[in-house]
Amino acid sequence: MPIATYEQYCDMLNKAKAGGYAFPAINVTSTSTANAALKAFADMKSDGIIQVSTGGGKFASGQGVNDMAIGAISIAQHVHLMAQKYNILIALHTDHCHPEHVDSFMKPLIEESEKRVARGELPLFNSHMFDGSVLPLKENMATSVELHTRLSKIGVILEIETGIVGGEEDGVNNEDAPADKLYTSPEEMVEVAKTLRPIGPFMYAATFGNVHGVYKPGNVKLRPEILKNGQDAVRSELGEEQTHWLVFHGGSGSELSEIHETLGYGVVKMNIDTDTQYAYTRPIVEHIFKNYDQVLKIEGEVGSKKHYDPRAYSKLAEKGMTDRIIQAIKDLKSEGRSLMQ
Repeated sequence: MPIATYEQYCDMLNKAKAGGYAFPAINVTSTSTANAALKAFADMKSDGIIQVSTGGGKFASGQGVNDMAIGAISIAQHVHLMAQKYNILIALHTDHCHPEHVDSFMKPLIEESEKRVARGELPLFNSHMFDGSVLPLKENMATSVELHTRLSKIGVILEIETGIVGGEEDGVNNEDAPADKLYTSPEEMVEVAKTLRPIGPFMYAATFGNVHGVYKPGNVKLRPEILKNGQDAVRSELGEEQTHWLVFHGGSGSELSEIHETLGYGVVKMNIDTDTQYAYTRPIVEHIFKNYDQVLKIEGEVGSKKHYDPRAYSKLAEKGMTDRIIQAIKDLKSEGRSLMQ
């Protein structure tokens, strides 16, 4: 099935919100990691979201090009082609575009989608995240309105963030963020709804103590009630239909009970990156440890081509990542819920 249309994407998110489940949004950096994600969603009969960050796009373009937008376009084109081989819906998304990268990353991708739509094709990406959380709310909303207005004209959804996700990811370090910035206020959630909802549907990464990076279970102090209180405030002032499609960032190390609690408060998308990076890398390390003298040419020997052929360990890596995404799909309760089933 081709990439989801705007209407299908909205239907995916609306049904997730009403049904108390969410879609794993998998960060990818290559055709290999994208293939791992596609297989996991297909195996579990779950629709899903595949996303590219600025750093992921830069990596995908290669060290000779080093262009985050070109790399993201390359991955998206690959997913558009491969998604046709699976009977599920996939939405393509870009993750955490900070203000300094809007002109070099998001706008070239929007321009590419505008050209495609003008030709009668689907946009390249289904949604983009503008992370203006480092800005005062007024400045954050001003840029968000500009981007949301432009994206709505071509059937692309905007994701925004207020508050700050702690920790470090993709070269952005928020480990020293002020404690009060880790929690979005009900007033902010109401203001965001008032500002952006008249333009069209959008996704919202409201923060509730979530942290990027690697942490043991119990070390991240989430407060899911922040989401409930914010949604209740929106519901009370603006009505049920104005409550948000919420996004959960920084979920590594979170208790499953806390993840499930957020699903009841409108979380429809949960970003998965740290855990899938490890799941991809571990089988490669295991392969090398077990076949050290075959992968390397030791003491004048010639090694074994079938062991050092990158396809040998890349297949293992893909399977490891696929298995971890399957776990995420189960944890988020989206298995068997594809609109294509």
